[in-house]
Amino acid sequence: MSKYIGILTAGGDSPGLNAAIRGVGKAVLGHYGMHIVGFRDGFRGLMENRTAPLDSGQLSGILTVVAPILGTSRDKPHKMPGRRQAPEHARCHRRQLS
Repeated sequence: MSKYIGILTAGGDSPGLNAAIRGVGKAVLGHYGMHIVGFRDGFRGLMENRTAPLDSGQLSGILTVVAPILGTSRDKPHKMPGRRQAPEHARCHRRQLS
């Protein structure tokens, strides 16, 4: 059974987000053999099930991209409508990938 890790960026743009995504991605893909799912636009992507599979092709060349490749948001997950659905979205996405 494959293992997955999810990545989201939240709180607004910050220098080094793409480097962090790439660093985690290279470790997860290369050393642990896991799959990566990126949630677009921070917690909003988790709440609305907006995902993007990340592989070495998507991670290549992102260090020179100015904005985070996944996008980001300043949404507060505990104040968002449908906040109780987020765990179900994560489970649903996992079943779709399996």
